[in-house]
Amino acid sequence: MDFTEIKTIVMDAGINLLLGIIILIVGLFLTHWIVKLISQSKTFGKLDPSLQSFFRNLIKILLIVTVVLTAASVLGVPLTSVITIFASAGVAISLGMQGALGNIVGGVTLLILQPIRTGEYVKIGEHTGIVKRIGAFYTEVTTLDNSLISLPNSNLTNAAIINYSREGTSRIEAAFTVSYNSDMDKVRETLLEMARKGEYVLEDPSPWVLVSKCTETGMVFLVRAWAKAENWGRVYYYLVEEGKRALDAAGIVIPVQQMDVRIRQD
Repeated sequence: MDFTEIKTIVMDAGINLLLGIIILIVGLFLTHWIVKLISQSKTFGKLDPSLQSFFRNLIKILLIVTVVLTAASVLGVPLTSVITIFASAGVAISLGMQGALGNIVGGVTLLILQPIRTGEYVKIGEHTGIVKRIGAFYTEVTTLDNSLISLPNSNLTNAAIINYSREGTSRIEAAFTVSYNSDMDKVRETLLEMARKGEYVLEDPSPWVLVSKCTETGMVFLVRAWAKAENWGRVYYYLVEEGKRALDAAGIVIPVQQMDVRIRQD
């Protein structure tokens, strides 16, 4: 091999390297531009914010992988070998991160089926709060006492979810037990007047009161009121607190648990 052949090989390698670098730079620039263009489209803007973030990252990763494979092909790297390396690495990573992959699949399921959305008031298992963010691995929920709970996405896909916000309004119930000697009509009117005065209680549907059951200690009156989903907590605690005050002011007795003890003497 003489100097001319070596020079030709070096020049070809240099040209391929330069083309590979140009493709990489231009490809990354186009990736950023395409992702930005898609993010600003009207159709993309109609998606849920969490779903937007997921698809934005997915499109970005796919475009970057395409650019890297194209640059590697120009440099003369066999694509078959590169794809084989990626596949082998993917299998090894999937085996070592089964739990994490389960969370990712769960996150995709939540984003596509949307049983919950960001900002909705939900109950998941024993946890109740507002959905702050649906991430790739965890869903963050802010509770009423301002605590942040991170729930694995894989658990959410198999859990019972109560969504208080999806229908726009929620029905709130509060129970009160009164003595059997109480006037039922008076109790009903007292609780109904109290419920109607609530700041966040909706007029339509209007609140109503009924006797739900009779127990050993007394009659159980159930107050039912409607409110916007975001005011569920405010209305519930209002009914409980103001209901007790209204019954006390009306002279209605709330019985306590009692036990009769008889002493027998021989």
